[in-house]
Amino acid sequence: MASSRQRLIEAAFALFDERGFEETTVEDVAERAGVGRTTFFRVFKSKEDVIFPDHAVLLAAVRDRLATATDATASVAVTEAARLVLKHHLAEGDRARIRYRLTRSVPTLRAREIASQQQYQRTFREFVHDWLGSAPHTALRAELLANAVITAHNHVLRRWLRDQIDAQAANAEFDVAMAHVVSLHGTRPDAPGEREATLVVLRTTRPLAQMLPALREIAGHPLQD
Repeated sequence: MASSRQRLIEAAFALFDERGFEETTVEDVAERAGVGRTTFFRVFKSKEDVIFPDHAVLLAAVRDRLATATDATASVAVTEAARLVLKHHLAEGDRARIRYRLTRSVPTLRAREIASQQQYQRTFREFVHDWLGSAPHTALRAELLANAVITAHNHVLRRWLRDQIDAQAANAEFDVAMAHVVSLHGTRPDAPGEREATLVVLRTTRPLAQMLPALREIAGHPLQD
């Protein structure tokens, strides 16, 4: 038998979809779920909380996945942590689509959704900044990567929510989107075996033999005596 919490969620989403969010009262939800008003407020603080019932649990799962990363697997952890969020929405099915319609039309729900996204973004930003060494000059790169992760996830999710792709295609597109994100921002310059280098090509009349030692020094391969 479904728990009171699950019955309340199912009743609320059904009523919000049938009547609209503003037109549905807490009493309506409780009655549809077969519980009392007191039970509703024992489980949820407000109607808005019913729309985003799993946010805290999902955010904790994202943080837990990131916490298992090493320097060598950080970019993989970012991808897999973001995938947890996508898979959660895909598993919700019609409930996710109802939420999408509601957040497009109800300003308070839209604001709540934006606040939730900001929490995910902050989680990724803090993780990446720490991974990059927490230096002042890495703050921007961490911000860019976190924004890119959220943008890539939301782009794919919206296509699924609008019935433009099915769940299988969403997972495939997510892989491609995150590959782009990682290729742009997801490699730490000082990772073992890697060095960041900038090559500037200038015209010169000096013989190549005279230039090679300096070029090799810049590239990190000095000539041996």
